[in-house]
Amino acid sequence: MAPRAGRDRADWTGRQVPQASACLPSGPDQPSVRFRPALPGVPAPSGVRRRTAAAGEGRPQRSRSARYVPVPYAAQMRMDSHVRAITARSIRDNGRVTSPTTFTRSRPLSRPRPRLIATDLDGTLLRDDKTVSDRTVAALAAAEEAGIEVFFVTGRPARWMDVVSEHVHGHGLAICSNGAAVVDLHAGRSIVEVRELERRTAHDVVETLRREAPGTAFAMEFTDGIRHEPDYPPLHLDAALTVGPAEKLLHEDLPSAGAPLLKLLALHRDLTPDGFLALARTAAGHHASITRSSPTALLEVSGLGVSKASTLALCCAERGISAEEVVAFGDMPNDIEMLTWAGSSYAMGNAHPDVLAAASDRTAANEEDGVAAVIEDILAHC
Repeated sequence: MAPRAGRDRADWTGRQVPQASACLPSGPDQPSVRFRPALPGVPAPSGVRRRTAAAGEGRPQRSRSARYVPVPYAAQMRMDSHVRAITARSIRDNGRVTSPTTFTRSRPLSRPRPRLIATDLDGTLLRDDKTVSDRTVAALAAAEEAGIEVFFVTGRPARWMDVVSEHVHGHGLAICSNGAAVVDLHAGRSIVEVRELERRTAHDVVETLRREAPGTAFAMEFTDGIRHEPDYPPLHLDAALTVGPAEKLLHEDLPSAGAPLLKLLALHRDLTPDGFLALARTAAGHHASITRSSPTALLEVSGLGVSKASTLALCCAERGISAEEVVAFGDMPNDIEMLTWAGSSYAMGNAHPDVLAAASDRTAANEEDGVAAVIEDILAHC
């Protein structure tokens, strides 16, 4: 497929991306944190800073359907108007998503050899027990040996990246917190770039959701750790630095004011996950980017325009990699922009129905090493 005009050096909104090196290491220890506007052309947050910080959704969405994998990669490249239609059923193992869907897909005549693989972690690369299978480890290593860069692109904060740190080679970078942070896993999970959520914006979202969805509890993910309200359930992986009302925790006069805010978390115990997401986007989507990755009604709020896709697009542009040269994997709504941006994208067999509709292809579930199966097929036919 011939690259679309302007894609090679543009972000996923179509705006041209400055050819800076924000995603590339600038020194051996990676000491500085960079602050970038939410999107090119959007003013940077006031008080842009450089500091050392240790880690403690645009372009119109393409409507794509999906199909089962594997089809040999070389065969895909030869297909022109060949249409495949199958009926599949997506069943998440928690029983909350069951979607019988008929998929059709018309393949292009050819596509570029992949230069970068971008994969989500939970529900995608990781198995349900949060481990990486031996088969997946081998596939990732083989891809990098073949000259294909691998980026982990996750909603996880940097401090939760131990599970995959040893499997990142080469550049050592990962995109965390839904695109709000670029993290160097080779340098102790240090944050080398931040796309900050302004506290005033977070406060506006809190105010709106308190009014529109009473009973919402909030937590805040800063570069130095998490802070949450008393009604927010404590996380088993973290001890909160501070507990208190969101309005207080977001106040600029607190000692934590120097730590950049990466994302706001909003939890509702009574609303359905998709219902809460739709409500929040309608009420507060003009303030910030709102998505979700949890099977519960837990929303993740980032700066307007900040997403996995927009940060991945910036990192790819700095490497001279076009969207058509990227293969992406995901399973939940926070992956949709990334899957629609990438030239080739795979929804996991366990994916949310909206993800199945967004991706160009489908692979096996995370428990069946779906990511590894696609990588093996790509390497066998490139």
